[in-house]
Amino acid sequence: MIYLVGDLQGCCNPLEQLLLTLDFSPSRDHLFVLGDLVNRGPNSMGVLRRLRGLENSATCLLGNHDLHLLAVAHGVRKPHRSDTLDEILHASDRDDWLNWLRQRPLAAHAYGWLMVHAGIVPQWDAAQTMALAHEVEVMLAGPDVGEFLTTMYGSQPDRWDDSLQGVERWRCVVNSLTRLRFCSKEGVMEFGAKEGLESAPEGFMPWFDVPGRRTADVSVAFGHWSTLGLINRDDLLSLDTGCVWGGQLTAVRVDGATREVIQIDCPQSRKPGAIEPL
Repeated sequence: MIYLVGDLQGCCNPLEQLLLTLDFSPSRDHLFVLGDLVNRGPNSMGVLRRLRGLENSATCLLGNHDLHLLAVAHGVRKPHRSDTLDEILHASDRDDWLNWLRQRPLAAHAYGWLMVHAGIVPQWDAAQTMALAHEVEVMLAGPDVGEFLTTMYGSQPDRWDDSLQGVERWRCVVNSLTRLRFCSKEGVMEFGAKEGLESAPEGFMPWFDVPGRRTADVSVAFGHWSTLGLINRDDLLSLDTGCVWGGQLTAVRVDGATREVIQIDCPQSRKPGAIEPL
């Protein structure tokens, strides 16, 4: 059985409850976790241990919080006061955990679903999305990861162009796959608005509603946008349902004739409206 799962953000107990509810069997089932494995919740290390322990039965995408952990660990960013990453950062075997994390993918395309953490700019089709994600994955897994992380942050360029090269190219890819919510019809990304659909700035719309986007011919699943909540369309799944904020942890079984939604109620680890800089 194939399950797509929304943002965990260090909420290990809901993950355990979900696996029990699913009667999850590593020999039979597979999880695709759509990024933000860690941070803000109470047990980021526990989440990593549990997911890594599933070995080949779990595919874990990288989200913005996971990249933040790597950046903090490499001295590129200072920890935020709301971070809950100390157990990982101070672990005696932290390098082993960080090396495992930085080898996770930024996108997956399997079982009829194109999966990312946040969004896909309208200029990319599924094949280009996977190819560009792989370019960044190579940088993250390689020996120059520290140098790459120093150049990863920033909101420019805010529009994809096939002629982009080097740092600007990779930054644009990271921003689309791990930060994007709103986009203009011309494909300009906007990163200031973080609430629901009603918060779209003038001239912008949810990335998945941009007319003519080149991934319209494939079913897409994503997380990241907790204020959007669950969207369950034939061609689209939005799966961040605010586990860390006291919402639900959502999984969707996608391999049967009938789609099944499974939700676990979560204790509130962060107060809604708390500062969320990432």
